[in-house]
Order: sequence, then structure tokens, then C-alpha cells
Amino acid sequence: RHVSLPQPVQKHCCLAYIGPTKRRVGSMATLNEMIDDFGFLDDWEDRMRYVIELGKALPDLPDAEKTAENKVQGCASQVWLSVTSGDGPDPVMTFRGDSDAFIVRGLVAIVLEAYSGKRASEVVAFDALDLFKQLGLLEHLTAQRANGLRSMIQRIREEAARRMV
Repeated sequence: RHVSLPQPVQKHCCLAYIGPTKRRVGSMATLNEMIDDFGFLDDWEDRMRYVIELGKALPDLPDAEKTAENKVQGCASQVWLSVTSGDGPDPVMTFRGDSDAFIVRGLVAIVLEAYSGKRASEVVAFDALDLFKQLGLLEHLTAQRANGLRSMIQRIREEAARRMV
């Protein structure tokens, strides 16, 4: 099953990984490019290495934003999510995040790319769990990581719903 992505997919996360598409180091990758990259990776270990590389490329969240308010509850690792939005009844949402664990940080990078830069209504309508199923990642995550991923996605969608007028 192919996941229908909210359009337009915008560039957000800066990747240092030279993956299957041979992007140059430091170039931007869209969510669609990430999906294509995962499509080239048949081996579970290769997929996890790519997730880790995505996490390494994720810009650090400033310490000032690593607050109790920004901490995502339900994650075994520490995960922080910072949210800003534009004005209007259906604002554009911007998400930034971080984690203290390599794999989780990579999952955060994918989630941020899936949601950041979208209108609140698109964020609410899109369930990134389907994306993780499509990427072949969800079934290989530990129960704790999968629960943390669900918590992060739920929090993002709730934040967007609160900002819709």
C-alpha cells in the first residue's frame, strides 16, 4: 500500500548521508527522496544505518528548548518537540525536535520531515504511522520505540488541531 503524502512536500531536514540517490553531503532531502532511498535498502540493518544517518544530520535542538513542556511523554528515550505556527485559521506548522538516542533521533528526523511545513489541517489528516509501515520500519521497531513513535505523532497532530480555528 502506498501512502498518500500531503502536498506540497517541502524541504526541511538537512541530510549528510550519501544514500542510494547519491545526494551530495549537506544537501536537502524531501520526504519523497527519503522514501525513494528506503526503497533501495532491502536489508533491515541498512535501513537502520540510514535512520541513524538521518538522525545525525538532524540539527540540534537548542538546550533552551529542551524543556519539560517540550518533552514527549510516552517515549523511553528522551524526545523533545518544539512547535511554532503561522497565523490564520489553518496555519503552516513548523516542528523541530531532538532525542538523546541515535535511532530515535533518526525517527524524529523522518517525522519532522513528514509534518513540518504543512498546514495544520494536513498535519491532522496525515497519519505518519502509515508512512513508517510503507518504509518497512514499523514492524522492526521494539515495542518501546513503536509506542514512543505513536506518542510523538499523536502529540504533533494534537498540536496542529489546537491551532486550527
